[in-house]
Amino acid sequence: MPEKATRDLEQQKIGRLMWQYFVPAFIGVMMNALYNIVDRIFIGRGVGALALSGLSVIFPIMILIAAFGMLIGVGAGVRISINLGKKDYRQAEKVLGNGLSLMVIVSLLVTVIGFMVKNPLLHLFGATGETIGYANDYLNIILLGTIFQVVGFSLNNIIRSEGNAKIAMYSMLLSAGTNLVLDPIFIFGLKMGVQGAAIATVISQILLTLWVLRHFRGEKSIVKLHLPNLKLEPVIILRILSIGMAPFAMQLAASLVQATFNTQLIRFGSDVAVGAMGIINSVVIMIIMSMIAINMAMQPIVGFNYGAKQFHRVKETWFLAMKSATWVAVISFIVVQVFPGEIIRLFNNDNKELFQIGVKGLRIFTLMLPVVGYQVIVSSYFQSIGKAGIAMFLTLLRQVIVLTPLLFILPKFFDLTGVWMAGPVSDFVSACIVLFVTLREVKLLNKHQEEEAEEKKKPVSEFAR
Repeated sequence: MPEKATRDLEQQKIGRLMWQYFVPAFIGVMMNALYNIVDRIFIGRGVGALALSGLSVIFPIMILIAAFGMLIGVGAGVRISINLGKKDYRQAEKVLGNGLSLMVIVSLLVTVIGFMVKNPLLHLFGATGETIGYANDYLNIILLGTIFQVVGFSLNNIIRSEGNAKIAMYSMLLSAGTNLVLDPIFIFGLKMGVQGAAIATVISQILLTLWVLRHFRGEKSIVKLHLPNLKLEPVIILRILSIGMAPFAMQLAASLVQATFNTQLIRFGSDVAVGAMGIINSVVIMIIMSMIAINMAMQPIVGFNYGAKQFHRVKETWFLAMKSATWVAVISFIVVQVFPGEIIRLFNNDNKELFQIGVKGLRIFTLMLPVVGYQVIVSSYFQSIGKAGIAMFLTLLRQVIVLTPLLFILPKFFDLTGVWMAGPVSDFVSACIVLFVTLREVKLLNKHQEEEAEEKKKPVSEFAR
């Protein structure tokens, strides 16, 4: 690792270091979020409300594909950060090579299995006779591009983990910018509808993949991609998967919960309610992505300093991240509650039913947003220090363990309103539990800090003797 990057992670003020990593991470994740959001805006305005609902049916499957990318990309990224903190560059490069091989194998399996089970999945996830045509047209093309999505986004996460946050940002600007330009060309200019949106997305993912592969063979990469390291080593694979399992579980849970949302929305509402959920998801994703950018800024700093046993810097970084994410959540809550109508009209401005359902759903669904920020950070913190089990539990707590039962219980009493209420009730319950876990970890960090301080005193006292 270059001397300056190492020195910054070890010595630079945490606030400045966090900001240095946050800005490019924020731009990068916002560009990433724009993939689906831009598609929804253009499809909602250019094709119609039912096409928007069809795309919302696809959303759980898109999350599933992203889950496999996070399984490998986040797992490898954390392992690389920890190895760099230990100055073990050879092992870090082995993790990169093994990670790439795993990405290719997994993405090909996902593509094949995806085509085999896509029809029952679409029905399971809420497709109806009116929306399945749109969903099928989009999904067929997206599945063909799975390898580019998994490899491109996973390797870009590793670029960020090695300390090259700006290069990771440029990657996403290139990819998302391409998608933004191609969407209107294919959807409106060539009149290809949802298929055009999918083609634009895949082309942009291909460019991303080529860009990141070139990086790891170039001079600016800290961790180099060497062909011998592509040979799979079971120990390395298990280490990658053990860390990546937490974000994978989070994405898998999000997919299953979104599918449950869709089926309950159709049962207690209509296809239009599913379209409204698609809009709400787009808004929430933008907010959560801001918090994830804070996670991305935190992860290499925490991972490196935890490996280097500088626990005072670990604690300072974690606390700053929780505080920042909470501010993002509070400000976002105010904006969403004050301007719900303007947000819904951005996606579609000619369907009154969609507008009415969307405004009500958006306001209810985001009621507990202020307590979501620190939960996202706490889960990521445990992931960053290698405690995958706790990270997975905290992730599943909010998105599955508490939320799923509520999606079946509350609608029985409040109909469609009960579907929207499940989100904030789950957020509140899980926030209380996460707070307890956080306080316990703070005590442990304080103990590590005391031990760290004692270790620093030892050479001085020995010299004095």
